[in-house]
Amino acid sequence: MLKIELLESFIAVAECGNLSKAADQICRTQSTLSLQIKKLEESVGQPLLLRDNKGVTLTDSGKTLLNYAYKMMQLNSQALDDLKDCQNREIIRLGVPTDYITRYLSSCLLEFIREFTCIELVIDTDVSGNLFKRLHQGEFDLIVATHWLPPAHGELLFERKFHWVAAKAGNAHKRETIPMALYPENCPIRAQVFANHQLTMRPINVLLSTPSPQALCMAVENDLAIAPIAEFRIDNNMQILDPVEHHLPVLPVFNEALYLNPNTQTNATQQLITLIKANVENLAEANDN
Repeated sequence: MLKIELLESFIAVAECGNLSKAADQICRTQSTLSLQIKKLEESVGQPLLLRDNKGVTLTDSGKTLLNYAYKMMQLNSQALDDLKDCQNREIIRLGVPTDYITRYLSSCLLEFIREFTCIELVIDTDVSGNLFKRLHQGEFDLIVATHWLPPAHGELLFERKFHWVAAKAGNAHKRETIPMALYPENCPIRAQVFANHQLTMRPINVLLSTPSPQALCMAVENDLAIAPIAEFRIDNNMQILDPVEHHLPVLPVFNEALYLNPNTQTNATQQLITLIKANVENLAEANDN
């Protein structure tokens, strides 16, 4: 093993070309320095210096080791700096709806984690209504959340369309009391279902409440219920229901926006925001193409 202390002494000797000058430079006695060079030569098993009356010069092995010594000293210094920076780790708390990470945020979150190695990114998923409450309570630094109204205190990222969906050849949507699979309480999508439900419409029987869009799709595909499904999730096993024809509540276009805690913004959170916005823009361009 090559000890940093020995390499430091070796570099000083190589640069000064003289043991006495090198000893003065690194504040060690000449005898101590000579002993360190001897230990280093024993470690590598080869002579590193040629000594004469004029001073010392490097052997071929010494020249090779000097290149590595510079690199090792640089890495040692970098490691100490990074560890020092990590002593007071910054924590960024991000809240997102359950179905966001894989489709909308995965690439930008990975990029952020790779770049900011001394920052802990804490991600929590919840329905948007709860995310708003928790942001106001100071639990998050930023959230991405859904609402049917334009964001008064947030920045619009994109819009999402939801459709009433039933199994392709199913019968659930034909029942007099219509079985539904919905997002849970405090979800704006669920709130709009009941807000827009009229007395003239068919009665609703909620069979499943879940934050998981995959579970909603499973209930639909197995003809257990109908559900409000994001447009991009609708596949060939499903059919879109016209709300007027089937006497269902109209679903508005939902706004997906970024909301910040103004008291906890740092350069790192601003960088995360930039990555999120860039990722959304890239997805929009890909969909347009």
